[in-house]
Amino acid sequence: MLALLVNAAISYFGFREFQMHYREPRRVAIIGGTRIPFCRSNTAYAEYSNQDLLTAALKGLVDKYGLVGEQLGDVSLGAVIKHSSDWNLARESVLGSGLAPETPAFDIQRACGTSLEAAILIGNKIALGQIDAGIAGGADTVSDVPIVYPPEYRKLLLRSARGKSLSAKLKPWLGLRPQHFKPSFPGVVEPCTGLSMGQSTELTAKEWSIKREDQDQLAYESHVKTAAAYEDGFHDELIVPFAGINCDNNLRGDTSPEKLAALKPAFDRSSSGTLTAGNSTPLTDGAGAVLLASEEWAQQRNLPILAFLRYGKVAAVDFVASEGLLMAPAYGVSEMLKDAGLGFGDFDFFEIHEAFAAQVLATLRAWESPEFCRERLGREQPLGSIDRSKLNVKGGSLAMGHPFAATGARIVAGLAKLLNDAGRGRGLISVCTAGGMGVTAIVEKQAERKGLS
Repeated sequence: MLALLVNAAISYFGFREFQMHYREPRRVAIIGGTRIPFCRSNTAYAEYSNQDLLTAALKGLVDKYGLVGEQLGDVSLGAVIKHSSDWNLARESVLGSGLAPETPAFDIQRACGTSLEAAILIGNKIALGQIDAGIAGGADTVSDVPIVYPPEYRKLLLRSARGKSLSAKLKPWLGLRPQHFKPSFPGVVEPCTGLSMGQSTELTAKEWSIKREDQDQLAYESHVKTAAAYEDGFHDELIVPFAGINCDNNLRGDTSPEKLAALKPAFDRSSSGTLTAGNSTPLTDGAGAVLLASEEWAQQRNLPILAFLRYGKVAAVDFVASEGLLMAPAYGVSEMLKDAGLGFGDFDFFEIHEAFAAQVLATLRAWESPEFCRERLGREQPLGSIDRSKLNVKGGSLAMGHPFAATGARIVAGLAKLLNDAGRGRGLISVCTAGGMGVTAIVEKQAERKGLS
């Protein structure tokens, strides 16, 4: 009887039955990416906003692949530190990019994993057939941070605004005090612990007995590899100049282990401190974006397919009580490898975001630890060691810099190009984030057959 009544109501009011239409998942092609050079905060991009940086990266991508006037299925972009006026940053950036104004866009934020998470979300939409093509990306600038005033001053302003009469509007101002004008600057501090990311990583370095010289060596290798990648032209297709800048300005191709060893600890200034300005990423401004699509969409436009985004995984840890702040990727990678049925020996490249050299080394050590893998990851055997010659082969964040929301897009685009240049292979991405989270992914390139990549 109830079914008859429901059907009658649907017929009378013109409602249509809602159904999810399922189809076989499609492969998600990475067409390529662009980014503007990354610059230390308060240097070359000091007068530019997140929207300026992000629009420049998007324009570079639109021009590179002839997308002017093209309507894409969706665009996912984000920034970690942004003004309240940037509530629709993704859409506003798209409107200035050259894409068709009918292209939708939405903001996303998962700290340092923002643009990798955006790529996974856009990839899922493509795989499910919801869209045929989309862009993922992000930007951050610490040169244009939102500066706010104390909550007491904000409340005073709101009480005045709510006043119904002149006296009611003026009365709150009698409580105005000089301290109300003391500005509050955003900080990279965890609300739950009160510790900065660097202070938290110092604790992880001590827990895992990560030596200062090993951290400096990893930082040195990052600069050497990045400089070599610039020298051999690897970045030529990935970077679009902006504001007269053509190269990441944090890069120090002439650094040395001796120069790095001379730097003083930056977070724990005692004799036991090991993290320095040299083996930690600097505050950085920049933006990047990557174009994803179905194979059919790419082929119809004669666009290249560099590689395929195959797996993605997020994880989180209890960094307040039991785990290091930036150790979540150790868990995320383990679970993702279970999903894929793969081990470290199945990978040709490893792209591990270098927030701090100590965090990278602690993660590697955790995967090698039988105790950690058994008790924390639920594995009978350790994941094992990775071939260090496959790690961040074109450099990493310690040399290029780390605009929080842009790093994931940089890594996806760079790894896809690396795999395409190699002709085939598989790469693993691991990005740690604030809040004790991690975002991981697997990118693959198959040997060409029947005209497909």
